[in-house]
Amino acid sequence: MKTETVVVTGASAGLGRAIAREFGRHGANVALIARGVDGLKAAQREIEELGGRALILPLDVADSKAVETAAATVEDQLGPIDVWVNDAMVSVFSPVKEMLPEEYKRVTDVTYLGFVYGTLAALKRMLPRDRGTIVQVGSALAYRSIPLQSAYCAAKHAISGFTDSLRCELIHDKSRVHVTMVQMPALNTTQFGWVKSRLKHKAQPVPPIFQPEVGARAVYWAAHHKRRELYVGMSTVEAIVGNKIAPGMLDHYLGRTGYASQQTSQPESPDRANNLWEPLAGDHGAHGAFDQRASGKSWELRVSLNRVWLAAGFTLGAASAILAGLRRSGRKQDRRSVQRILRNAA
Repeated sequence: MKTETVVVTGASAGLGRAIAREFGRHGANVALIARGVDGLKAAQREIEELGGRALILPLDVADSKAVETAAATVEDQLGPIDVWVNDAMVSVFSPVKEMLPEEYKRVTDVTYLGFVYGTLAALKRMLPRDRGTIVQVGSALAYRSIPLQSAYCAAKHAISGFTDSLRCELIHDKSRVHVTMVQMPALNTTQFGWVKSRLKHKAQPVPPIFQPEVGARAVYWAAHHKRRELYVGMSTVEAIVGNKIAPGMLDHYLGRTGYASQQTSQPESPDRANNLWEPLAGDHGAHGAFDQRASGKSWELRVSLNRVWLAAGFTLGAASAILAGLRRSGRKQDRRSVQRILRNAA
């Protein structure tokens, strides 16, 4: 099998860094896109140590021309792009009433339009070949917004809408290019230490918290299976389903709890450096400051990834129990029906 070529945006740190390592662990050629050169170089070393090959492309995904140029460079140096993962993001922790117009524009340019530009660059190459997968890294916040993250939530909602439109068009064109969206839970990533913040206390992910490797494994799986959308973590499922059932109740609940749940007890410095406009120097890795509170596994994700086999096992178990009962009762016609079910399930 040929080595696959993968592009990961936001690959210098956080979830993007973990995603890049996951593909590198499977021997992929990985193109790393981000602004932070130090983190990109460190990610390149990690991937090469894992047996993959890495190409670093320092750029801002808000620059559509730079993204297109990067895609051309990837195909020239690593070969045809098989998977494109959009993950780059910036954000601001702030009440809406304190946000500035230029901050909304910047978050939109990176966290939403950066996904659009990456998708366009990938489609330009994948559509003529009629193959390839685009993975949009989403969030439970693409469905259920929370206070203090209005710019980020809006961008994730926009990505979901954009992806749904694209998916319909691919179906209309009978294209074999696949697009999927992976909705993430709260992850222990670097963003909480470098996102611009107007909060009085240090920001934190809303518990339960998962390690970024959980999200990375989900992205790798989604890139190789034809799932329309993948929810990671039971908290994501609860947020999305709950918002469909009782959005008004969640408005009031988050209005009461959403401020405290996103902050630790430690005071935040108003002069802390942030990466909204420029990358922060240094290698920040994949993990944030919450290792002791973060889980490296998600039973919900494991069930979701194996739902076909679990359903088949449940069917076989139930049918076997019914067949055993029918054997005892001596009803041959019903036994034959159940035996057909067992054969089909197998």
